[in-house]
Amino acid sequence: MSESTQSAPVGVILAVDPDRFAAVVVALRRAGLTVTGEQPVLGTLTGTVAEDRIPALELVDGVASVDRERTVQLPPPDTPIQ
Repeated sequence: MSESTQSAPVGVILAVDPDRFAAVVVALRRAGLTVTGEQPVLGTLTGTVAEDRIPALELVDGVASVDRERTVQLPPPDTPIQ
């Protein structure tokens, strides 16, 4: 597959079963996730994945949700209230 036909990577936040956290993370990596942060006590992790692989992440046993990361841009502090 050439570079031009691959989906661009997107940031994702996942909620997973905290009791099976390690096993679920391994399965997610096999499904294409590059893990960038782990919060095992909370049962959450962050990572990047090709956008077309998001459905594969959602099918991994132990995954409760997959959300795309969002960026919020706040105005500078000296900007008048709108």
